[in-house]
Amino acid sequence: MANQIAVIGAGLMGHGIAQVFAAGGHRVVVQDAVPVALATVHERITANLTRMADYGLVAADAIPEIVGRVTCTADLAEACRGADIVVEAIVENLALKQELFVRLEALCSEKAILCSNTSVISITKIASPAKRRERILGTHFWNPPYLVPLVEVIRTEETDDACMDVIMTLMRDCGKQPVRVNKDVPGFIANRMQHALWREAFAIIDEGICDAETVDVAVRNSFGIRLPVLGPVANADLVGLDLTLAIHDYILPYIDASPTPSATLRRHVEAKELGFKSGSGFQNWTPESIAETRNKLATHLMEMLARQRKA
Repeated sequence: MANQIAVIGAGLMGHGIAQVFAAGGHRVVVQDAVPVALATVHERITANLTRMADYGLVAADAIPEIVGRVTCTADLAEACRGADIVVEAIVENLALKQELFVRLEALCSEKAILCSNTSVISITKIASPAKRRERILGTHFWNPPYLVPLVEVIRTEETDDACMDVIMTLMRDCGKQPVRVNKDVPGFIANRMQHALWREAFAIIDEGICDAETVDVAVRNSFGIRLPVLGPVANADLVGLDLTLAIHDYILPYIDASPTPSATLRRHVEAKELGFKSGSGFQNWTPESIAETRNKLATHLMEMLARQRKA
């Protein structure tokens, strides 16, 4: 059964999340107060789908119908009117999210399920000012949401199990790989692991063990190449838990456990060296190398999804 879904935020994540739901056959209303963001929603979704069609991930003749399921508005009340499910995809700011969820609760049906796409912020804290906290949960999509399969569905201690079940089913029906996060902790599952890796990567640079480019070369050409088929837990079983324990007994004291960010990372930020945004960060970037990297990532993800469909 088709739902009416409101996506709040028309940015990088918002338009992609809307695309996922529209491709799944649902009616979607995208809301944003920034006119330029709304004005390009259909264009961006069409461009995404057109490239996906080249890899057989969507039928080219279905694109107009998918895009046609998406409407846009600057009016939050209009977006919420009749919505069965709302997904918040605004900036990562706790106070703004809390304020928005109070407004969503007032504007939406009492039966509506309210979801946050935050990547790290506690869902419990986001929901805390609201009254119907049992209908609030997290749906953490990964960027780009129309290509990365995972969606972390996060419950708080107050989230109704029935709401969790509805969203898990919705995500599966839209072709995503949802995972149920039973305990609301900052970063949830995958981002906790990802940023633990980043902390050690930056510490290696801080200590002068190697340069930034070498860190990435080492990851891409070692354990990184195995990850699509062999996760860390299965890998530990493969090598043997006795060996894993012995390695951990030796190496864990040497791995960075600092509760504060990398000194090199902080220096780059203070110098306004922000990566793609500024053209320099840990490495230097030109418009051409940025475009090439984005293209490589999208191509890799689409080729992976195409292989999975054929398997």
